[in-house]
Amino acid sequence: MTDTALPATRSTNPFAGLMAGTTGPVLVILLAIVGIWYIAAVALNTPFQQGIYERAKQTDVPFTQLVSDTLAQERPVLPAPHQVVEEIYKTTVLKKVTSKRSLVYHAWITLSTTLLGFLIGTTLGIVLAVGIVHSRVLDKSLMPWVISSQTIPILAIAPMIIVVLNAVGISGLLPKAMISTYLSFFPVTVGMVKGLRSPEIIHLDLMHTYSASRLQTFWKLRFPYAVPYLFTSMKIGIAASLVGAIVGELPTGAVAGLGARLLAGSYYGQTVQIWSALLMAAFLAGSLVALIGVMEKLALKRMGMAR
Repeated sequence: MTDTALPATRSTNPFAGLMAGTTGPVLVILLAIVGIWYIAAVALNTPFQQGIYERAKQTDVPFTQLVSDTLAQERPVLPAPHQVVEEIYKTTVLKKVTSKRSLVYHAWITLSTTLLGFLIGTTLGIVLAVGIVHSRVLDKSLMPWVISSQTIPILAIAPMIIVVLNAVGISGLLPKAMISTYLSFFPVTVGMVKGLRSPEIIHLDLMHTYSASRLQTFWKLRFPYAVPYLFTSMKIGIAASLVGAIVGELPTGAVAGLGARLLAGSYYGQTVQIWSALLMAAFLAGSLVALIGVMEKLALKRMGMAR
């Protein structure tokens, strides 16, 4: 009876192994990054700290004190992780959201530009992809220009976009959003073209056998095939859109936004402020990509294509 009862008692949680298998490696990599970061901070900040000791005529400083001082400098070459975390806490929790010293306020400005540019870029990318797939003329003439557009450095074209739009009376959020659009439309276009062309020939022939129109073929066959490609390209596009929003804030002399925060930090040598803005931008990008991932799962589940 013991042998027959034993299998019944061995019930396991199917998610336990998955969580253990993914959390462990992530924590190990995170700890390794933090450890390397601390070592690099000590190494890069040591020359300046030794100069302080020399001016103060301090000799034979213990190594432990040297490490402690290099990790507590006001304007370090490379701030330590705890300094960046402390700065983020001060500028998010201890500051009002409406304060111009709040990192949440600056992140919201950048997020607004990112979402507007991403919306325009995604719409433009889908329209271009549909035209390229259904028109041989557009495929041969437009697609090379779409690819060539990405060879132009964004830092070179961003000031031109700002100046041209300001000359015609367009200012504020839209010029910066256009830069986000410039970076985000390309992955959406390429991904949608690939997705709309992914149906097999036999399926296209079947739709032709049923005398389906181009519109019916698009909605019943091509578009469902393209949805996974669309969401994948949107994940790339939203990250690129955030980069465009930050870059767009640099040549405009903006006083708000993560780009303006980075610029002000570089002007005044506030490296801790620079790194806190960078980590906030990374967190923002990761959150946006994760949000699109959730939307993808819901959409694919709704379409019966959940993986």
